[in-house]
Amino acid sequence: MTHITYVEASGEANTFNLPEGWSLMQGATTNGVDGIIGECGGSCACATCHCYVDEARLADLPEASETELAMLEHVASPRKPNSRLACQLKANAKLEGLVVHLPETQE
Repeated sequence: MTHITYVEASGEANTFNLPEGWSLMQGATTNGVDGIIGECGGSCACATCHCYVDEARLADLPEASETELAMLEHVASPRKPNSRLACQLKANAKLEGLVVHLPETQE
């Protein structure tokens, strides 16, 4: 299990314990986090799970695929250097305690 903290645009923070291998999008939608939609169900085809990863932890993440980078070109909120798609980030021991901030809008 991996503790992930989601900080909604309102500033409300919630921490959930995700099973290893679950995507951060799955964790958010399963736990009713406001700010992650995940319209495509995690297939990296909609960019409605855009999030901003704690910059100090970027090195702990796998490299973004070409598909993810292409989808990040279409996010509704500003893309930043720490923008990622939550469907492409899988819970594992290396991400323990990760904090992700959610944008104002996904659409």
